[in-house]
This record gives sequence, structure tokens and C-alpha cells, in this order.
Amino acid sequence: MLANSLIVLDFETTGLSPVQGDRAIEIGAVKLENGIVCDRFQALMNPGQPISPFIESYTGISNQMLAKAPSCQQVMTDFAAFIDGSNLLAHNASFDARFLNSEFDRIGETVRGEFACSLLLARRIYQQAPNHQLGTLIDYKNIAANGRFHRALFDAEMTAQLWLIMLQELNTGYGIENISFSFIKRLAKTPKAKVNALLASYTSKDVNY
Repeated sequence: MLANSLIVLDFETTGLSPVQGDRAIEIGAVKLENGIVCDRFQALMNPGQPISPFIESYTGISNQMLAKAPSCQQVMTDFAAFIDGSNLLAHNASFDARFLNSEFDRIGETVRGEFACSLLLARRIYQQAPNHQLGTLIDYKNIAANGRFHRALFDAEMTAQLWLIMLQELNTGYGIENISFSFIKRLAKTPKAKVNALLASYTSKDVNY
């Protein structure tokens, strides 16, 4: 599987930990096929509990908006059909993976694809960036951002744009074409001091393992 064909997703939630009872309140996702956005998914969902004033301020999502939203069960059932076993990407993927697994557990679904993390990859290839928060990286790469961060679909769209730029720079900087998902996962786990040596060692135009 190529790294430019996957589902980019983002959750907004009631808090930081599903283990402590936090729930998803919004999911946004874009589907990439060969580097092109071909589909989108966005939905608010009612978690069955009120959200705090901090979360309302942080996301712009209100309790009134969620009162009219479909249940988490309904939205996540639809989302399971949307991703259909695809590989997945998120910025700070460990956070989104926890909530995806938790919400899927509640409806008897399992995550069949693998996760990649754009934050981990950015830490390897943009080591001089001020930090690796999504908004900072969008500014760092001069990506136009006309929307509100911390809304799920917008964050997923921005993550997708950042991801494609990183893949393109790996291509132009190191001559690596047809970058595989498995190679990106390996690169994201490589110690920072060894990243350039790893990339420089690939003279083939195809990295498919």
C-alpha cells in the first residue's frame, strides 16, 4: 500500500482519555487516493454527556449543537463503512487511535487498517521547526489555512495537505518515488540522528516494503 492512499482523520472529544470516560463529539476525515482527495466524512455526535465550557471554547462545539446530533453509535457505524479497512493517518495518531478503538469497541467494530502519524514523521523531517503542532507546521510550510483549527474536518484537511507535502519533499529531496506506507512507518520510528542516513541510503526509485 502506498503512503498517499489512506484515510486522514481527526476527532474532537470531551477530554483526553476514553479510559476515563471521555467520548468523541466530532469526526472528520478525508480519503486520499494516489495523493488526491476523493471523499470526505464529517459528523457531530451526541456523547450522551455534557461537554465542559473549556471544550466548548476550544472547539466551538456547543452542548446545544450536540443535543441535535446523532448518537455516537450511529455516526461510528457510518464511519466504519467509510474507512472500510483502509490504512489511517492522524496528527498525534495515538490520541485518535485510542478514541477510534474505544468508539468501535462500543459498536462491535474493529480497526482493520494500520495507523501512521504525521506528527512523528514531521519530527523526523522538519527537525528545525519551532514545534510540531499542526497549526505551527501549517505556518512553517506556508500552507493556506482558511478555517478553524480544532474542528475535525478542517484539521483532517490540513493534516492531509501537510502529509502530501512531506511525501513530495521526500521524493524531490531523496528521489524516493511510490513511497510505501510501511516505509513511512519505519521512517517515523527512526531516531532523529539517523534519519538522513536512512533516507540517503535509498537510491532506488521505489520503496515498497
